[in-house]
Amino acid sequence: MAEVTLRDIEKTFHGKTTVIPDLNLHIEDGSFTVLVGPSGCGKSTLLRMIAGLETVTQGTITIGGEDVTTAEPSDRDIAMVFQSYALYPHMTVARNIDFGMRLAKVPSKEREAKVTEAARLLNLEDLLERKPAELSGGQRQRVAIGRAIVRSPGVFLFDEPLSNLDASLRNRMRVELAELHQRLDTTMVYVTHDQVEAMTLADCIVVMNAGKIEQMGKPMALYQRPETLFVAGFIGSPKMNLIEGPLAAAYGATTLGIRPEHLEVSRDQGEWKGRVRFIEKLGADAFAYVDSEQAGPLTVRLSGDVELSNGDTLFITPQQTQLHAFDAGGQRLPDDAVHQRSTSRESTLHH
Repeated sequence: MAEVTLRDIEKTFHGKTTVIPDLNLHIEDGSFTVLVGPSGCGKSTLLRMIAGLETVTQGTITIGGEDVTTAEPSDRDIAMVFQSYALYPHMTVARNIDFGMRLAKVPSKEREAKVTEAARLLNLEDLLERKPAELSGGQRQRVAIGRAIVRSPGVFLFDEPLSNLDASLRNRMRVELAELHQRLDTTMVYVTHDQVEAMTLADCIVVMNAGKIEQMGKPMALYQRPETLFVAGFIGSPKMNLIEGPLAAAYGATTLGIRPEHLEVSRDQGEWKGRVRFIEKLGADAFAYVDSEQAGPLTVRLSGDVELSNGDTLFITPQQTQLHAFDAGGQRLPDDAVHQRSTSRESTLHH
């Protein structure tokens, strides 16, 4: 069992700067939990405290039910993979993977068996005699992961491991990491600022902001029902449209949110009139960036073969059941109140 629990965690640097004020988090055994948020939100600091690389100012950390708050990293049943591969350039892939086991005086037959299994899991079998300079970025990162696997930890910790890779390699490595988690069935905690990585990898996302947890849950739960304005604006690509002013006030809200795919478009009629500023075609999808008279700037998701040009006039109608309303403090308003107002508005419009 390798569940991770953080209770009443506080982290202060130099006795002055508090980066995590008071945090409680339970990470289930066998889960793939992703800590996501903007730079400086405290996610990497939190991961380093779990690893034992940062001290805890207040609170307790348990791994597998054991209090490890003051334990050394080597005594925490964890293995960490960093953004930097940190491979030894003069060693082969095989030697890089088994280096830690050599230091721990693990018997040679056991080392060999573990390296062979890690290489099989990571598709490194044909690369074991190569040096790091002969590998691609993705292959180097797989070697770094292999070095972690042979430790057979209860918890894997990943600190932005894909950020040094180009876009195509990142996509491929996301798939490989997801498959690796399925095969190992081990607890994984992953830090990233990339919400696309979070959505595609996690079975639980923890959205952090200024050292606090804004919301946590399954990826689609956060996408479909963000509980705060911060989560609404952070989760989703492209971002949710956020509308303020009289239009939001008509729904009893300070801010009204609607995702690009929940806006219906017509050439001749609709609730909001707008002018196309720019069309971005991405193959199967196209995104229209529209200046609307009533709602302000909007992003609309359309079919990739849509026939539109810059400067065209459009009429846009939001799907009323897909509206998200937030109060002045950025907290979600009850859905039923918003939908009652939208039904009342529709009735008024039709009469």
